[in-house]
Amino acid sequence: MSHAQRIPYIDPSLITDPAMMAEFERAAREGAPRPESHAIRAHVPKVFWAFTNAWNDTFVEGVCDHAIKELCRLYVSQAVNCNYCGNQRSMKAQAQGLIEDDVKELLDFDKSARFSARQKAALRLAEAITWGLESSDELWAGLNSHFETPQIVELGFFIGLTMGQQRWNRLIGMGQSQFMAGQTGGIAPTAQASPAASAPSAAPADAAAA
Repeated sequence: MSHAQRIPYIDPSLITDPAMMAEFERAAREGAPRPESHAIRAHVPKVFWAFTNAWNDTFVEGVCDHAIKELCRLYVSQAVNCNYCGNQRSMKAQAQGLIEDDVKELLDFDKSARFSARQKAALRLAEAITWGLESSDELWAGLNSHFETPQIVELGFFIGLTMGQQRWNRLIGMGQSQFMAGQTGGIAPTAQASPAASAPSAAPADAAAA
């Protein structure tokens, strides 16, 4: 059952901070995150910047491979059924070789031949955090074999960050292409073909001026 979006987007006229405006433009151009989730957080600028800074420091940049973090983000999207987040793609990860066929096999990653042992070790961490699995020697042996301690710390923090945000986005009932409409940077090909399919029933006005 679909519902109207539970929290409205910020009024675009209230976005006057040049740095915030630049981040909105980047989100529309590159995605992950897209502008809609920013337009919820922007109601509280400190929330906006707390998320944005953590996201940029531990996902866009950071000490662990960006494409592996994107795999973990998309695994969480499928596991928690957040279509809004699952229909986003990191263009940086695509430039590093991540393709749509990888995304299709994420929930069965352990059985898939598409993923390396390193990728599977990271995805097992995403699986354990998302589903609340027990800590196991096998999980940690895999992580310690393929990642340095700072990389594991970053992965764990980022997975927790994106899981919480994705559950929140799903609860809100957020859809694509509703804020700064018409800009499709970072949207999955299937969602670009039919953006209305993921839109909430009550869409706000176009905010391209933001």
